[in-house]
Amino acid sequence: MHHQSIALKPPQFPFLPHLHPPNPIPSRLLFPPVSSPLHPSTTTYSPRSAFSCRGIHIPIPSHLPRSLPSSNATKPAAVKTVDVATLGNLCVDIVLNVPKLPPPSADARKAFMEQLSSSPPDKQYWEAGGNCNMAIAAARLGLDCLTIGHVGNEIYGKFLLDVLHDEGIGVVGMSEETDVVNSPIASYETLLCWVLVDPLQKHGFCSRADFSKEPAFSWMSTLSEEVKRAIKRSRILFCNGYDFDELSPGVIISAVEYAAEVGTSVFFDPGPRGKSLLRGSVEEQNALRQFLSMSDVLLLTADEAESLTGIANPILAGQDLLRKGVRTKWVVVKMGPKGSILITTSSITCAPSFKVKVMDTVGCGDSFVAAIAFGFIHNIPLVTTLVFANAVGAATAMGCGAGRNVATLKQVVELMEAPDLNEDDEFWNELLDEHLDSQEVTFLSKMVLNGSNGRMKRVTLQKVVSELLPELKSIQLEGTVILMDCNRN
Repeated sequence: MHHQSIALKPPQFPFLPHLHPPNPIPSRLLFPPVSSPLHPSTTTYSPRSAFSCRGIHIPIPSHLPRSLPSSNATKPAAVKTVDVATLGNLCVDIVLNVPKLPPPSADARKAFMEQLSSSPPDKQYWEAGGNCNMAIAAARLGLDCLTIGHVGNEIYGKFLLDVLHDEGIGVVGMSEETDVVNSPIASYETLLCWVLVDPLQKHGFCSRADFSKEPAFSWMSTLSEEVKRAIKRSRILFCNGYDFDELSPGVIISAVEYAAEVGTSVFFDPGPRGKSLLRGSVEEQNALRQFLSMSDVLLLTADEAESLTGIANPILAGQDLLRKGVRTKWVVVKMGPKGSILITTSSITCAPSFKVKVMDTVGCGDSFVAAIAFGFIHNIPLVTTLVFANAVGAATAMGCGAGRNVATLKQVVELMEAPDLNEDDEFWNELLDEHLDSQEVTFLSKMVLNGSNGRMKRVTLQKVVSELLPELKSIQLEGTVILMDCNRN
């Protein structure tokens, strides 16, 4: 990839950035329903409408519904016409290659960010970020998605809306016009996140939310009726820890409580913010406890699971979170290059990762979550869900950057056509040894024949891929046909 330098004001730090342009965006595919294995019941669909975001109206393209209701739904409280809605964390990433990440001190990072902001890079270096990553990844897997959040009425906001529109993702704006006179103009601007990448592909992030004690959109205090309608008609409401950088704990929890009320499943990924929320304000700590209790699916890394529970073993930590959760059905632990684990009250499912050439890890976790949502909605076997999620995350890692650069279904299919597992029997045997007598364990392996050994059920990668790949190719093929028909019209 070619890199281009930009001129900045005289630097205060010895690490001037080189801009990192995003890869070209592939054509958007519009996907029909998966034929199997889906829940057999049916539902009624209504056309997608246009949503407004602080005065900006964007038409949402109508296309065929692409999924059926899940048996995992909390209760049939409302007609569900949207698969996944994301809450908050809509930002524009500006991705820069730097020879050295900025110092860890807040003052140094703030000065560096202000230096960058004084000379904004060209639009070609902007990228959709935050929860846009998960929404785009999910849409490319054939799920109907919308985002709920605030973007400003300026060039960055328009860019973000255009990207989401091009990906076929609806937008529901969050705003309270009556508060405009009481808040500074900057608090209504689209949130920018500077993504700094060093030569070793380590990442540093900074935004104005990092340097304020109040959420970026602290003026927002209630959920509008439009936001409630969006939550009500969605099967999944996805939230992450970075929502707290933008929205008050009260607003976030009101959305989660409303989702529970109307039968919308809540996915929560605390991310690195989970640890700071643990020692944050009383309101933040209470909100975190609410999330851990009320979420249907928790998604976290092994380190994050340990920080929230004090338990180093990721399986024991997951089981602890399950016991404390009121609504929790799944705890999914991301084990990085080792793979992933899905824990329920009655089972443990493990899947080693795929061997790929990693180019960039930004967006991998979001892509992984999108595939977990796919498996949850379609009620596919747990081991198949993990394999699919590992594949989608790995396919994104083979590219460069997030946003419009997350994996397409075509790339996922290509990876699964010639898969190679990163097996580490010693690691998994040690991790699983103490759990074989207590719960059913399903483990994905490369060569071992399908079968059970006591409470250990081994499933081959070949079996999972042979069942999943035809379905994915069917979605890909039929989606291409629909796209061609749309182009003719």
